[in-house]
Amino acid sequence: MGRRRFDHLYVETCVAAGRRLSRVALWYALHEAGCDPEALTREAALAFCRGGLRRTLAREGAALSPRALRRLEREVGRYDPTRPTPYEIFAAFA
Repeated sequence: MGRRRFDHLYVETCVAAGRRLSRVALWYALHEAGCDPEALTREAALAFCRGGLRRTLAREGAALSPRALRRLEREVGRYDPTRPTPYEIFAAFA
């Protein structure tokens, strides 16, 4: 389930930034912060949003307003990797 949480963190960060960011850069930034992206927990993802994410965004040439950071943190905190995403639900119909 940790990988799903990483994927969600990546997508929500890109949406908040308004552009596609480097997935690998986010992966390495999580490792630098002492987190394992393959086994990312809710608490680790939230701690990263509160700390290391700003540096990662700065390296990517992106920045988020304090309001956008709070919104991103809320979305990351709400995410339940055991429930399918809307995309996964609709993909099952195809």
